[in-house]
Amino acid sequence: MGDPARSAGVVIATWPFGLPASQAAWRVLSAGGAALDAAVDGATYCEDDESVDSVGYGGVPDASGEVTLDASVMDHRGGCGAVACLHRVRHAAKVARAVMERTVHVMLSGEAATAFAVSQGFAEDDLLSPRARESYEKWKSARPPSAAQQGVQPRSAGHHPLGHDTIGILALDAHGTLAGACTTSGRAFKLPGRVGDSPIIGAGLYVDGEVGAATATGLGEEVVRVCGSFDAVERMRRGAEPAEALAGVLRRITRYVDRRTRRDADISLLALRRDGLWAGMTLRPETNFQFAVVDASGGRLVKAPSLPAD
Repeated sequence: MGDPARSAGVVIATWPFGLPASQAAWRVLSAGGAALDAAVDGATYCEDDESVDSVGYGGVPDASGEVTLDASVMDHRGGCGAVACLHRVRHAAKVARAVMERTVHVMLSGEAATAFAVSQGFAEDDLLSPRARESYEKWKSARPPSAAQQGVQPRSAGHHPLGHDTIGILALDAHGTLAGACTTSGRAFKLPGRVGDSPIIGAGLYVDGEVGAATATGLGEEVVRVCGSFDAVERMRRGAEPAEALAGVLRRITRYVDRRTRRDADISLLALRRDGLWAGMTLRPETNFQFAVVDASGGRLVKAPSLPAD
């Protein structure tokens, strides 16, 4: 759990690959920039990182071999935008921001979201990196055509499946303003058209400038089921400390988890309160969830505690 750092600002983000993204966001804050600019810049940095197999370019494709992206952004005033199943446009978080700032809508999806992005000057691109293509070909060749068409999810050598790690990034600037961004290519080899929690405001991301912000990573279906990020912020509104709020959400998830996906339910959460106090927590210790924190004292990775036993 972090100490309040409102005077200097702070950035937190999911997973070790969130550290360079958070450092990119911090460069915005340290230059006097706004929290929303910082969060989106950090998300964009990760979307450009080919080594990340679950975000942007480099993301593992769906069962048809196409990479589609989901993203959302939200500011301290309740402004929000999202794209779901975005095709052929790498910077999904920036497109989500364009939806927020240039339309009267909150979410656009599919080819219509791509058409909007192109109309706003975003370039179309082949999102399937060579490494992701190789992963897809190996997965496809190991399964009968019927299984591949259904998007059967493989198991990785670790606990959670390949391509299962969203980046959620939360920023607090020197003026006490909060914002967040969440972006992903979703579950590896998912059924085409599948959308997880990342673009859904209140599930993968939620920000309330008077209270705090939260973001989620892991099995999106379970986060959607309980409106996880919204629930975390509301618990802080009622007086819970950030870690206490996250524990409450995770306990609720364990009550409602889908029995078909129980073994994959590796949900992790971050919360950032308006005064700069932050926390991270994971449902399962074997997930080994680490998250990034960057502030005036530097950048570091923090190993999140798992949900305490009742």
